[in-house]
Amino acid sequence: MAIAYRSLAAVVTLLAAPALRAQTPAAAPKPGPEHQKLAYFAGRWNETADMKASPMGPGGKMTVASSCEWFPGGFYIVCRGDGTGPMGPTHGLGILGYSTESKRYTYYGIDNSGMGGGPAYGNVAGDTWTWGDESQMGGQTVKGRYTIKQVSADSYTWTWEMSMGGGPWAVVATGTDTRVR
Repeated sequence: MAIAYRSLAAVVTLLAAPALRAQTPAAAPKPGPEHQKLAYFAGRWNETADMKASPMGPGGKMTVASSCEWFPGGFYIVCRGDGTGPMGPTHGLGILGYSTESKRYTYYGIDNSGMGGGPAYGNVAGDTWTWGDESQMGGQTVKGRYTIKQVSADSYTWTWEMSMGGGPWAVVATGTDTRVR
């Protein structure tokens, strides 16, 4: 029985070998034109913002210095930022990408306040990027909207809005980011 099994295994191997050689391994995926649009955000940025008093914290001025670079492979931009705001020192990490499956941009961010982490999804139309997310705060659904307007190759303005529990949209913060040359 052992000889018959080895003979059968040898025949299967001989028959399968040409089929296996005929299959070429899949090439590694390459970033597409949508990923290349993220290149705008690569570099070092200085941010100034006006935070409004909100459930996110007290109002006041905020400044952040960020460094954004391509993650190996060219699919994601990773940003690290440090600064000061109305609640003291701020430190954050953000990851920008594009989902070829859902055909939309993605953003994952965390900071030292314990906020963030969940995904935001976005799109770009001309020089305007619009991002949206949904989370829970105090038992209510909170929707966020973050709009970026590219002013030049080295500057953009942004507005962050929130809607609590299906209520009206309210501006949480506005700001300007300028590329450091």
